[in-house]
Amino acid sequence: MSIESHLAELEKKHRAIEKEIEDELMHPSSDDVRVTALKRKKLRIKDEMTRLTPAEPTIH
Repeated sequence: MSIESHLAELEKKHRAIEKEIEDELMHPSSDDVRVTALKRKKLRIKDEMTRLTPAEPTIH
């Protein structure tokens, strides 16, 4: 799997988790533990996406 396709898959998962969080928060009796777990999972995916994305060169 190329880095680009792996990043695309991670972005897809990231968006899906964001939707899950939004859906959970729409319920009056949302589960705070579930929301927290989803946010942590989303952050781990974001960290991996950042790690795999090449850094842009800085211009001084």
